[in-house]
Amino acid sequence: MVGKNLLKTFIPLMPLIARKIRITNAVLLLSTAVPIWLAIDAIAPQMVQAYTSRTDLEIDRLPGDNYQSLLRRAEAVARAAAQRGFDKDILVTDVSVIVSVQNYGSIAPVLELNVSRTEWRNRPDPQRWAKYFKVAQTLLYFGPSATKPNSTNPDTNPTNNVENNPVEGTPTPEPPAIPNSVEGTSPPELPDTVPVPTPVEVEQPN
Repeated sequence: MVGKNLLKTFIPLMPLIARKIRITNAVLLLSTAVPIWLAIDAIAPQMVQAYTSRTDLEIDRLPGDNYQSLLRRAEAVARAAAQRGFDKDILVTDVSVIVSVQNYGSIAPVLELNVSRTEWRNRPDPQRWAKYFKVAQTLLYFGPSATKPNSTNPDTNPTNNVENNPVEGTPTPEPPAIPNSVEGTSPPELPDTVPVPTPVEVEQPN
């Protein structure tokens, strides 16, 4: 009898208990899914927004610069640009820097620095990660085989030629002297007076 009475008591409460169980399960699912969604949402933007910072720089040749000193200046500029790229944005994973040099109106890239944040943190040396363009030395008119543009042509004045200006210390040949007479003979003597012919009288017939 007691069991029947308990069943009669709990049967009307079963829908309410089932409803509470469903609500509890829903709350548990939401409490588990929301933190997971928030964690994924916090990580995903960093993976999507991570990018490579690209920079193009240009420097001019200074008076007295040779090609090696220009390379040292280009390396210093690339190093500063790479460090600035990593410090400016924490989402930057890689940096690419191209440094060009201008000389006599010509512009050519001399080096390209490609490095990741991890590599740069371990060794911030541009010479370790840079790629150098060897042809730039010729394009920028450096080296013995390069000819600078707008260079003045050598003086074409004939007085500066070797033929007209003999080397100092070389004797200049003198023109041969014209002899006045052949050796052993003397020039013929001319008479002081020229003989005048005497007129001849011709008799006329009578």
